[in-house]
Amino acid sequence: MNKSSEYLIKNASLVNDGEIQECDLLIKNGYIERIDNSINQDKIQAKIIEAKGSYVLPGVIDSQVHFREPGLIHKGEIKTESMAAIAGGVTSYIEQPNTIPSATTILELEKKYSRASQVSWANYSFNLGATNDNIDELKRASKENIAGIKIFMGSSTGNMLVDNQKSIERIFSEVDHQLIAHCEDEQTIKKNLEELIRRKGENGLMPSDHPIIRSSEGCYLSSSKAINLAKNTGARFHVYHISSAIELDLFDGSIPLNEKKITSEACVHHLWFCDEDYKSLGNKIKWNPAVKTDFDRTTLREGLLDGRIDVVSSDHAPHTLEEKMRPYAKAPAGGPLIQYSLLAMIEMTKQNDIDITKVVQLMCHNQADLFRINKRGYLREGYHADVVILDPRNSTVVEEKNILSKCSWSPFENQTFSSNITHTFVNGVLNYKHGEILGSTNGHRLQFERK
Repeated sequence: MNKSSEYLIKNASLVNDGEIQECDLLIKNGYIERIDNSINQDKIQAKIIEAKGSYVLPGVIDSQVHFREPGLIHKGEIKTESMAAIAGGVTSYIEQPNTIPSATTILELEKKYSRASQVSWANYSFNLGATNDNIDELKRASKENIAGIKIFMGSSTGNMLVDNQKSIERIFSEVDHQLIAHCEDEQTIKKNLEELIRRKGENGLMPSDHPIIRSSEGCYLSSSKAINLAKNTGARFHVYHISSAIELDLFDGSIPLNEKKITSEACVHHLWFCDEDYKSLGNKIKWNPAVKTDFDRTTLREGLLDGRIDVVSSDHAPHTLEEKMRPYAKAPAGGPLIQYSLLAMIEMTKQNDIDITKVVQLMCHNQADLFRINKRGYLREGYHADVVILDPRNSTVVEEKNILSKCSWSPFENQTFSSNITHTFVNGVLNYKHGEILGSTNGHRLQFERK
């Protein structure tokens, strides 16, 4: 681990707790030591960072990523993808269990934690994966140092579909942990796919068919069943990557987050792209669930504002460009997003009613509150110094030479974002500065405040 230096960030616009304040921030021994209107730099031994005109944000927490290690490291690795994370202002992440082997036992999960402790640039946690027959293992999962239990109620990369109704009911009623699900109805997908193949032939399928196959109706059917089950059992349940307007009717934006047991996530790609983009980007925007219509995109953005969407994540899921360029039916779903997720959300503040304080709430504060992460997600004295400096005056051009994800491509390529991430601190260490990764890996295992 790196040794933390003392840093004084001067004259910054701190974005925190729904406000923007002009003040100084002192980092010492890995923590935020002091936040004040003016800290006298003559009385401390600190490296000075002049940040006038820039925003200082809490490090982003991304609660849905796929870093592909172990077993799929030709696509990505914990080391490379966590480098991309800190370059994008993401200082903590929660990674998914659909690797090879799948992380469906405590033993396999702890192997991933051990690996991350050696190579991760960002703070880390890992979800334990559910299967049709591992409920005893799920019950053993620690609530203090494991993020949650991931249930694939719709097929995705990997073979982890939980489709036995009795198994699902037992998980919801017997496992006292944060439950999380990918919700798509498998029978609906199968029916839609068979109908399109009948009409067009398998070789005639195109990327633009993806939202027809993996339809809004399939998402709603699965999400609504799961939410009803969670309500009936009292489970704490979080739905990943809401992609359709009709699903938003399942969530209540009037309840404060700290009182909710049913919560939701939107991902950057569903907020940024729509079905018109298949024409130019094809399989590069093939995700599960699918990118859908402009109406769905617009309604999801509205859900950010009215509280029906609680957090925004990336669902970062790299594949090689060669894999993505295969014919539609053989191309895998997913893509690399973590390096540009924050910049994309900041860009939306110029296009929508959302402002930067809301972006920080959705990507930092609410992530920490929903998962009950210990002392992260806010700029507060005594909290871990996961800090990002963002310059709204300088732009970022997405080019292959700047992409740090191992797959070396991005659906945002040739996009110019009007802001730039200049500094990222992880646990008080300056690990990213003006396009360069600095020092050595410094990620810590996330801890959770749960009884």
